[in-house]
Amino acid sequence: MRIKDWDQNLKVRLFGEALMNITFWMFFPFLTIYFADEFGKDKVGFLFIFSQLFSVFANLMGGYCADRYGRKKMMVLSAFGQGFSFLLFALANIPGLSSPWLAFFSFTLVGIFSSFYWPASQAMVADVVEEKHRSSVFAVFYTSINIAVVVGPILGAIFYANYWNELLLVAGFSCMTLAFIFVKWTRETAPNQHKITSNENEKWYSFLKNQLKDYQIIIKDKTFLLYILAGILVAQTFMQLDLLIPVYTKEVIDQQTILSFGNCSLTVSGEQAFGILLSENGFLVALFTVFVTKWMTKFREQNVFILSSVTYAIAIYLFGQLEWIWGLIFAMLLFTVGELMTAGIQQSFISKIAPEQMRGQYFAAAILRFTIGRTIAPISIPMTVWIGYDWTVAVLSLLSLLSGFLYWLMFKVYEGNRIRTIEKGSV
Repeated sequence: MRIKDWDQNLKVRLFGEALMNITFWMFFPFLTIYFADEFGKDKVGFLFIFSQLFSVFANLMGGYCADRYGRKKMMVLSAFGQGFSFLLFALANIPGLSSPWLAFFSFTLVGIFSSFYWPASQAMVADVVEEKHRSSVFAVFYTSINIAVVVGPILGAIFYANYWNELLLVAGFSCMTLAFIFVKWTRETAPNQHKITSNENEKWYSFLKNQLKDYQIIIKDKTFLLYILAGILVAQTFMQLDLLIPVYTKEVIDQQTILSFGNCSLTVSGEQAFGILLSENGFLVALFTVFVTKWMTKFREQNVFILSSVTYAIAIYLFGQLEWIWGLIFAMLLFTVGELMTAGIQQSFISKIAPEQMRGQYFAAAILRFTIGRTIAPISIPMTVWIGYDWTVAVLSLLSLLSGFLYWLMFKVYEGNRIRTIEKGSV
């Protein structure tokens, strides 16, 4: 499906989100280093866990609200909220006020509003795109994000040290501009929206109670529950791209030569090495996501998910064993292959098993793979203090292999359910 044939909502989102994502990735990769310097490596992991707990609840609420109030409303609210949070983050770093705790509070708000945004945005794709085209559309959006992952860190590496506040201001105004674009040039796509009326006798907690009832239905879906559990485990591996890997490269690489031309040589520091690795990941994903997604659709989904987990396991184990920059570049290549294999088919799989009227909540629950995964993942940073890098990456590798087993179990349940449904229909 070509972009010119897309629904207008998707075209507007593609280019609007590209602007926001580039500015976001100009500083996001450096946040772990920033907070580790402010609070210490032993504390920053627990702070990230605390921050992500709020994102977990916001994510569930975001899916519920996307189904009840509409995709567009939630996306506008979220974009504006993120913009406000970035501006507050910038305020926390002005001379004379400099407050790491206000900065951390702002970072937490960014995570909360981001968790409100994604269930609505992904459900919107499922609303307006036929099932046969969804994998390719999701792949294009994924590619767009990873173009930002290439461009953003390069610009961030240039401006991070001296223009931190300016980066935050640009991100804030970009998000608010995106909110205005959504208001002006998009329409609502949610099917069968429920009008929620207030009852004077209704208790304040009724809204939450109704929401939990809906999510109970999802939890009873064994296929989907296994999908989330497997995703949480494998997330412990790929979430380290923003957590453990930047800290590791900063510690093990100290002005290492990457290229040499006669008497001239190019050396990199730990932070620069991390920028190279992150840009490598983004470049490869941006270049090959659509191609690999089309290729992966030719294979059984079960085999693709399992092999992706195994590849992640090998890659993260290599990261903890290598201190040579070219070795780390090779490990990142493997890491990216694991990512590319499931980049386009994950959302397509969700839309296939989700009832139409509950797509927002299914996508929200699916993002729990990332929000819960990101909540747990920062524990890897203090783990390196307790047991060292070797054992930390060994544990992460084992969790990734365990996720592969859960994917195998998930497809066994899924195929069993499908066969029973066909048999019932034929009776």
